[in-house]
Amino acid sequence: MHFARACFDGPVNGAITLVCLALLWWLVPPFWDWAVTRATWNGNANACREAGGACWAFIREKFWFSIFGLYPYEQRWRPATMMTILIVMVVASTQRRFWGRGLLVGWAVAAPAMLVLMGGGVLGLEPVQTRLWGGLTITGIIAVYGLALGYPLAILLALGRRSDLTLVRWFSTAVIECVRGVPLISLLFMAAIMLPLFLPEGVTLDRLARVLVAYTLFTAAYMAEVIRGGLQAMPRGQYEAADALGLSYWKKMRLVILPQALTITIPSQVNTFIGLFKDTTLVVVIGVFDFFTTLRAALGDPNWLGFATEAYVFAAAVYFLLCFTMSQYSQRLERSLRPGTR
Repeated sequence: MHFARACFDGPVNGAITLVCLALLWWLVPPFWDWAVTRATWNGNANACREAGGACWAFIREKFWFSIFGLYPYEQRWRPATMMTILIVMVVASTQRRFWGRGLLVGWAVAAPAMLVLMGGGVLGLEPVQTRLWGGLTITGIIAVYGLALGYPLAILLALGRRSDLTLVRWFSTAVIECVRGVPLISLLFMAAIMLPLFLPEGVTLDRLARVLVAYTLFTAAYMAEVIRGGLQAMPRGQYEAADALGLSYWKKMRLVILPQALTITIPSQVNTFIGLFKDTTLVVVIGVFDFFTTLRAALGDPNWLGFATEAYVFAAAVYFLLCFTMSQYSQRLERSLRPGTR
């Protein structure tokens, strides 16, 4: 009853509701007919063309390729194990009861272990070059590692930009503005082409490592401004109260200021996280095949030509599911951290 009253509360709201219902009536039945009624779930390309609907058989055929990319078939248990560990660690990180030193130790052990598992070369694991890594696996690695490494750097840059030390403030401002002043694609090109020029002779940096360096800096610069907004929004009385308790600068920030500043900026942080997560598709410009690029590569299979719509719908559904999950978690976290909530 409340929902109906809200939809038809006045002539304007009523008109908007009717227009939306008309659009749904116009769009949903044809899409349902294409995606479900006439869809082909099993078979080959010819069966899909005869049915005339969506060819989900193509997605079924290329599903594991979209997850693992060109990773050797007989070694796919390694990225599967890595993704399992990554999901477990991310889920554990979202639970407040696990927040503490134990979680940090867990990440400190799991992060290098996952990279060793993927790359091999030790403990009897067959070496697999990073150029063979791809699909949703590489998207998860870039997003999680880039955000995890960029977040603490963002906090330091935000604090540095508000520091009373002139050199620290100038340096932090210069880093933030220089990185934010160029698109991510240019940073990726610089990391791929120019970064090796500054390394000592004989020292090389893996292509994926260069991508992570650029992505981490980009993440840190954008997140630093979000966090700085939270620091500036804090009432002056909070700083004065912490000073009155005799807290040192770092204790004041760790125990009083940052917990509140980070809490009030959760919506902005998650909005930035989602944008940065979707930006992982840009790594294709330096030859790294992420989830979306792997699906596009699958469209080149001569046995499955003409099913780009299904690939893009599947990619959109996966990205929406991941981004929507982040959004929902942020809302739940914001409610649990609301003042007055135990």
